[in-house]
Amino acid sequence: MEAIILAGGKAERLGEAAGGRPKALVDVSGKPLAAYQVGRLARVGVSRVIFACAAGQGPLFEQELAGLGAEIAAVEEPERLGRGGGIKLAATARREQGDVYALNGDELVDVDFAGLLDAHRKGGALATITVARPKSQFGLVDVDDENVVRGFEEAGRVPYWVNCGNYVLSEEAIERFPDKGDHESTAFPELAAEGRLRAYRHEGLWLTVNTPKELRVAQDHVAAHPEWLG
Repeated sequence: MEAIILAGGKAERLGEAAGGRPKALVDVSGKPLAAYQVGRLARVGVSRVIFACAAGQGPLFEQELAGLGAEIAAVEEPERLGRGGGIKLAATARREQGDVYALNGDELVDVDFAGLLDAHRKGGALATITVARPKSQFGLVDVDDENVVRGFEEAGRVPYWVNCGNYVLSEEAIERFPDKGDHESTAFPELAAEGRLRAYRHEGLWLTVNTPKELRVAQDHVAAHPEWLG
């Protein structure tokens, strides 16, 4: 089994907190951010992880993520291809045919990858996407019919499911990805209209790392859970 990780992000919103590194290689408690996902993938039997990265960054990814239990290969995009184009280009470097994991390199998640793959194969879809209900950034205010505030509640999870960017893709699904552009506005809506796209519900951790504040949250989480991801 192989996996593709999108890692072309420039870390522009992270600013100086990125330390001049690609977003997927930003340090989180002593490890590159993407190292946590490589470790999780290796533990469910993924033997090779292909990174779709920016031109000139391939050797850095292969060096920084070596020794984590899976072979690391990097495919450099000649230009910015978008997420769908990046996955499609990286897929040309696979050594195996069949289903492949694909995920974002700028997140910390504890998706059950074995469960995701099992659900994909049992469901018979061309692609299976992991969906989650993220935590709301807003607290709740309890207001009665007379507009009297009765109390406050901490933010909960939003009441709807969103795509959290962890997939299992079949050969046919990848073939339908755009050469340049976003699969979530092209291939996935087409597959959904055909009834050939399924969802896998994830109730656990999902932290994106796009800003200095989100980076601190990720660092605090790993520091508080030293056993997490090894």
